[in-house]
Formats: sequence, structure tokens, C-alpha cells
Amino acid sequence: MKLAFLPLLLAATSALAQAPATLPPRKPGSNPIILEKYTADPAALVQGNTVYLYTGHDEAPPQQERYVMHEWLCYSSQDMVNWKEHPSPLNVKEFTWAKDDAWASQVIERNGKYYWYAAVEHGTIPGKAIGVAVADSPIGPFKDARGSALITNNMTESKISWDDIDPTVFIDKKGQAYLFWGNTVCRYAKLKSNMTELDGPIQTIEVPQFTEAPWVHEHNGWYYLSYATGFPEKIAYAMSRSLTGPWEYKGILNEIAGNSNTNHQAIIDFKGKSYFIYHNGGVNTGGSSYHRSVCIDYLYYNKDGTLKRVQMTSEGVQPAK
Repeated sequence: MKLAFLPLLLAATSALAQAPATLPPRKPGSNPIILEKYTADPAALVQGNTVYLYTGHDEAPPQQERYVMHEWLCYSSQDMVNWKEHPSPLNVKEFTWAKDDAWASQVIERNGKYYWYAAVEHGTIPGKAIGVAVADSPIGPFKDARGSALITNNMTESKISWDDIDPTVFIDKKGQAYLFWGNTVCRYAKLKSNMTELDGPIQTIEVPQFTEAPWVHEHNGWYYLSYATGFPEKIAYAMSRSLTGPWEYKGILNEIAGNSNTNHQAIIDFKGKSYFIYHNGGVNTGGSSYHRSVCIDYLYYNKDGTLKRVQMTSEGVQPAK
């Protein structure tokens, strides 16, 4: 008689692995912003009146202390509060040379094309690698743009196999594209105008206690390099008048995000306000750091261009007008 209930039990367990626990209704815009799925490692792209949010998808079964990530997710919003989910535009299987691990990524637009840079586990070269996919629309579908990795572990020297992760891309006012990435060492290289090839040697950036998750943005003539530091991770930042440095360390930008060992940020301007997008463990009730959820709070600048420390809130942001 007990065996008859086994299929039902297994089905219930599988369902729990796919989605967070049901939470009571809450105000749109409050943090975390998405409750239906676990979302991590946010990146955002502003296109006109719309923000596109790209995230990883934590899929580990409850209580399992490991990252299980096979696909990336995409959401869009016109007000930073109400988010529409689109079908998953990219799965790690699209990179036929990759083994698994849909880790942190970023999408950028150039000449009407959308390029998605993503960290994955390489199938034949031991270690993490960075691939690039391309689409005609910000919601995809995205296809492998090269048929091979852009960055592989044997292109950089490190004592660890996961140093080539967390890609972020920035195009300067002259049209030169830069790829930044790294774990324990922050690296960058110029990209050719086709966005799928390196245009010069790989360089390193010296900033204090760099862990991972670089993000580059510009504001009023200053370039900002923010990144995860320490473990559990906080977000620190440095400033420069040039993307090639020198970078001046300015301190902590965001404290440890609750119930999450990692901290990963995206910074954008939209409709006259600046936003700090990150993840915490606010939806997960199991105590694990491997089921994360994206949050959004405001980012503020001081008169001298330095950044005010982010105030993480449960209320989130107001609708952008």
C-alpha cells in the first residue's frame, strides 16, 4: 500500500525542485522581483523604453549544496516593477562544444544584432570557458556565433580552472568594444567590430581583493568597475577616466546579500534614475545559498562622482515614469 504513494511523492519532490515555495501576495516591485523561479547573476540591457533582464536559473533540488544551471532566462519591463517572462532564449546545449553550467552572462547590442556572452564548462578543454551567441532580437532565440569558445582556460594562467567566468562587455564612445571577465584575477581584452573575436592580447587589472563578477558602466565621464570581493561576497568598485586604467579603488558598494554567499550586480540608467540589480536568497526558505533571486534597488552618485553605498530593501523601487 505504501509503495502506491511512491510515484506521487517523487512527482511532488520534482515539482519542488523546479520552483520556489509559494509565498503570500506582495506589492509589485518589492524584492525579490521574481517569485516563480530562482534567478541569479543578473545582467540588464536598456533598449529604448524597455529593460531586458537576463539571469541564470538555479535548479538544484531542495537542500542540495551545489549549483545546477542549464539555461538562461529573460524578462522585460517598461517600468522596472512589472516584469514579463519570455521563453528561455538560450540553453547551454546551444554551445555544442560545452558540457554544462549556464553561469553568469551579459547581452549587448551592436548594429542591430544582440550578442550574448556566457560562462560555461568546456567539453574538451578542462575548465570554464566563455562563449558568444547572437540573435536579431533581445529576446532571441540566440545561436552560437562562433561554433567554438571565445575564451578557454588554456588561454590564461591560473591555479584554478574556473578563472575564466563572469563576462561583461562595454562599447566606448569611439566604438571600441571591451570584454572583461575573471575569478581571482580581473582580465580584459579588446573585441573586433564583429564582436566574436579578440582584437589584441589579454590584459589584467589590479584591484584590491578581486573575487569575480566584474561589471563596467560609465557616468558623467567616469568609468566604473564594480566586482565581487571576499567570501561571502560584497560588491566593491573602482573608478577611472579610461577603460584601460589606471583604476582607483573606492571601497564597498554593496554589503553581503542575505542568505547568499555570492553577490552579482548589474548597473543601468533608465528613465532618469540609476538602478543596482543583484541577487539574494530572499525567496529560498531552505537555508541554502544555491537558490538565489534577483532584486533591484536604487543607485546614487555623490557630487564628486563616487557612489553611495547601496541600501538593500524589501520594498524595492517605484514604477519608472
